[in-house]
Amino acid sequence: MSQAVGFGVASPMKLSTSASRHMSVKFNGLSRSFVCSFLCNPVEKRGAVGDRIYAAGTVAYDTFSGTAAESQSNTAEEKIGVLLLNLGGPDTLNDVQPFLYNLFADPDIIRLPRLFRFLQRPLAQLISTLRAPKSKEGYASIGGGSPLRKITDEQAESLKLALEEKEVPVNVYVGMRYWYPFTEEAVEQIKKDKITKLVVLPLYPQFSISTTGSSVRVLQNMFREDPYLSRMPVSIIKSWYQREGYIQSMADLIEKELETFTNPDEVMIFFSAHGVPVSYVTDAGDPYKDQMEECIHLIMQELKRRGVANDHTLAYQSRVGPVQWLQPYTDKVLVELGERGVKSLLAVPVSFVSEHIETLEEIDMEYRELALESGIENWGRVPALNCTPSFISDLADAVIEALPSATAMNTTPMNSSVEDDSDQDPITYVFKFLLGSVLAFLLLLSPKMVKALKGNLL
Repeated sequence: MSQAVGFGVASPMKLSTSASRHMSVKFNGLSRSFVCSFLCNPVEKRGAVGDRIYAAGTVAYDTFSGTAAESQSNTAEEKIGVLLLNLGGPDTLNDVQPFLYNLFADPDIIRLPRLFRFLQRPLAQLISTLRAPKSKEGYASIGGGSPLRKITDEQAESLKLALEEKEVPVNVYVGMRYWYPFTEEAVEQIKKDKITKLVVLPLYPQFSISTTGSSVRVLQNMFREDPYLSRMPVSIIKSWYQREGYIQSMADLIEKELETFTNPDEVMIFFSAHGVPVSYVTDAGDPYKDQMEECIHLIMQELKRRGVANDHTLAYQSRVGPVQWLQPYTDKVLVELGERGVKSLLAVPVSFVSEHIETLEEIDMEYRELALESGIENWGRVPALNCTPSFISDLADAVIEALPSATAMNTTPMNSSVEDDSDQDPITYVFKFLLGSVLAFLLLLSPKMVKALKGNLL
């Protein structure tokens, strides 16, 4: 089950993933059957994956009468696009600091009170400069850059092929939030290709303000003022952690990895999810924690159905800064498990569907070393889904299911972050940036901030 919404739909529609219906639709007088299920610096140019045209009328499925309906659209040719959204990552070590700047300049990553919002960019510059040396060491240890762009491109190509097999030709685009190819580049290509209907698919199973919410906010800002984009029917798949195909794919990987242990029944299944600050959940209503816990429940339920009854636990990794993040923390739980006498542990990166710095370096190196030092003798790690066929096929089904709900966007933001309009004034922006830089420097000199930076950023 996934949450697919058109721009501006207040309450997300929950869609079934198990039942599907075959129906025949006329394409310019010809009959073709297809499966219809119930229902994120200078810019470098980048094209779409593929160049197919989908010629069809607008199709809707009546879930009450069980009949298919085809609108008599005057548009003889419809071009469907799928936009994959992801975090992005530095391609080289020289990209690390500007990538970090883009990350921390996002008001959905560091949420400052409106009164102090002018500190956003100076603070981002300060944090990215301080954190870059350590981050470079991490990226150097996995080959000198992030593999995320390559893997996401491969996922886009695999998704395109899967949709073609289901007789739904599309153009698939990749938009990264903090590095190339930026979301803005993908949207420009969507316009050039004259896409007439768009499905937005964030590659984050669970919704969070800091991931899907931030990426969609960027889209809304671009679509709001553009005459072409503002009329385009768009459907956003807000979260898809509860889809049967995703759950089964995760269970498959876990079950396979358990078999590599000498005593599989004794292995603790250790889910490690990316953390978010507690204030996102308590103050901003972020559903991430609840969705993550439900996701773990569904995966374990599927494993138990297969006869796998191992103990499991959930912890959160990758916290940054002096604020409180979702607990329990991965590093502390690993120490506690060792103290409790756990000898075999299987790490599962549950919020990541692609290998990147947080799986290849943070989990595979830092946490593995900590676990072994803490007394855990047998360590394993479930790989990210990447291009697992069953996972890609299920994403294709999610796209098909989302198409009928596409509507033109409105201007209602998906989260509470609002851009400061005064930033549009260059004189005001320069003044605020200089003032913010001075204040950020003074903050850096305070003993409390120095302690926080040493403990959490450096």
